[in-house]
Amino acid sequence: MDFETKLDRLAEVAVKVGLGLRAGQEVVMTAPLEALPLTRLITRHAYRAGASLVTSFYGDDQATLARFEEGAPESFDTAPAWLFEGMAKAYGNGAARLAIAGEDPALLAGQDPDKVSRANRARSKAYQPALQHIVDFHINWSIVSFASPAWAKMVFPDATGQDAVMKLWDAIFAASRIDQADPVAAWNAHNARLHDRKTFLNERRYQALRFTGPGTALTVGLADGHEWAGGSEVARNGITCNPNIPTEEVFTTPHAQRVDGQVRSTKPLSYQGTLIEDIAVRFEAGRIVEAHARSGEEVLRKVLETDAGAARLGEVALVPHSSPISKSGILFYNTLYDENAACHIALGQAYNKCIHNFEQMTEEQLLAAGANRSLIHIDWMIGSGEIDIDGVALSGRAEPLMRSGEWVI
Repeated sequence: MDFETKLDRLAEVAVKVGLGLRAGQEVVMTAPLEALPLTRLITRHAYRAGASLVTSFYGDDQATLARFEEGAPESFDTAPAWLFEGMAKAYGNGAARLAIAGEDPALLAGQDPDKVSRANRARSKAYQPALQHIVDFHINWSIVSFASPAWAKMVFPDATGQDAVMKLWDAIFAASRIDQADPVAAWNAHNARLHDRKTFLNERRYQALRFTGPGTALTVGLADGHEWAGGSEVARNGITCNPNIPTEEVFTTPHAQRVDGQVRSTKPLSYQGTLIEDIAVRFEAGRIVEAHARSGEEVLRKVLETDAGAARLGEVALVPHSSPISKSGILFYNTLYDENAACHIALGQAYNKCIHNFEQMTEEQLLAAGANRSLIHIDWMIGSGEIDIDGVALSGRAEPLMRSGEWVI
């Protein structure tokens, strides 16, 4: 199968599996400039599926870098609220959301952490009206990827130019099940397996998860009335979508006040152009009270200071160490991929949808159940082949869930 055919298949999967696009829907798409070939193919497949309108917004790494190198110091508290308000209006009117990832993971590595922090905070605040439609699954949405040269060079530093790009494309196609005979059927089978996992966990009703391994002794209490999710999801508009292409996780909402112990990251975190490596934190009563990192520590500290909920958890996810992305042996420096190679936790905003009957609950009730609130939601990886995980039953009895990173249930 040639490259053009695989790229077209990825576009088809993005529309049919990722979005589950319904005829008559609008699509709002964001992408890096380099992803123009994929955005055009997705646009074509969206119209074939009956989209009423596809509107794309493009980002440019070099323009972003220029802002941090040349922008006035006072300008970093500014974000395009008008744009995000328009997106929120589109989602409120039923538009689907598709994001294409592929930015340079280390674009802002050499920039002033204070500028990075302020710009990220301003963007997060401005994005809230649009983000709420996404995190509460009011709409069908999805993320796919494009192999940009800068990203490829970071993943495959020993390969040259186009060779690195093609190696990254091969990895993306494999992780996204594009290289299988029938990618849509392969996704249906994979979703069924993930649904079996979440059904088991929902039946067990654990009160907490216990992680143990090198540098890690962490108890993550789970939100009252929590529900596990994973694979395809039915959005509140009734459309079945796969929010992440690829995905290997089942996940739920932790209790914001019931996380204790220490944990180390097992993969680097690429956050808004900064690489944060070897994170080590300690939790007390749900909050990070001590944090270190070998690189990017200042940015990490700024992230934790974003707001009152930034140092608490909004998600915990389980991924087997034998997942296809993990078995590839590739470090992607991209959370969409690396989080599907390892169990992970997320700082910040919780997914309301992972609390039973959240639609009928007030904000006060959601907070009482343990749902965290923050401007951020940042996943980072804590799983490996050396991590064991127990589920703690309501009785307090611990049951093995994973040993050496693999399911034992």
